[in-house]
Amino acid sequence: MDQDFFSVTTSVAGDLVTAVVTGEVDMSTAHSMVEAVTGQDATAAVLDLRGVTFFDSAAIHALVRLAERYPDALRVLPSPQVHRVLDISGLSDQPWLTNG
Repeated sequence: MDQDFFSVTTSVAGDLVTAVVTGEVDMSTAHSMVEAVTGQDATAAVLDLRGVTFFDSAAIHALVRLAERYPDALRVLPSPQVHRVLDISGLSDQPWLTNG
């Protein structure tokens, strides 16, 4: 797979939006990730980042925006790369981060 590849697909079940993100989330794609999740009529969100290969500061900012948008209703499934970036940035203890 080309490492520059980015995709996000969403599905909605009731009040829950699930977004599956693959590839690189950076300053050129982070906004698309946020728009895909927030463009749905949902009050809770699951962000599946297990297919993400690169995650930068713009992606962190996007994730924080989503956490603010869905307080107590966001669940994030990180890839090892995403988890490492969140750990380095001090966000690995957030309640929305799922380690399993």
